[in-house]
Amino acid sequence: MMAQMKVLVTTYHVEINSAAELVPTGSSRTPYELIRAELPLPELNRFLYASVGADWRWYQRLEWTYARWQAWLDRGAVGTWIAYVAGTPAGYFELEWQPPGSVEICYFGLLPRFIGQGMGGALLTDAVRTAQSFGAAMAGGQVAAAGDVRVWLHTCTLDHPAALANYQSRGFRIFDTVEALEDVPEHPLGPWPGANG
Repeated sequence: MMAQMKVLVTTYHVEINSAAELVPTGSSRTPYELIRAELPLPELNRFLYASVGADWRWYQRLEWTYARWQAWLDRGAVGTWIAYVAGTPAGYFELEWQPPGSVEICYFGLLPRFIGQGMGGALLTDAVRTAQSFGAAMAGGQVAAAGDVRVWLHTCTLDHPAALANYQSRGFRIFDTVEALEDVPEHPLGPWPGANG
């Protein structure tokens, strides 16, 4: 069991309500290929979650069983897209369709080796556009077009220091802010137990 401490965490809920609100960035300085993971695979998503989230104390899903991961990923309303650099996973985002017209970016981020290489803004731009297309496809005519799909996510004070600014630079606006004392791991987790020891 990981040692925990009480921390006051501020969580920011942000949204883009239409394609017109997106402020796209230019191309990534580090070229990448974005591919959807078409087959639900708990090992892959757990690897991405643990590796991307290690420094930011993403811990809630680390205790999920294989069956729980599989049940989450088997839902047609969930999709995972991975950015590959030279055939190597560099970052990802996970989307969840939420009727009648929203898509949540559940998780978004880069593996540590790829932070600071100019990928964050470009991948976020791709995430928003993908979320809007995904939402329109899932809606099956319930929304007029991809540009009408609301995209939202939450970030917090435990996240990368530039995360909120990156979201706001792409056009996201804060629609709710919550402060709460949370039990969080005392130290960054590493992608596997003991990796940061």
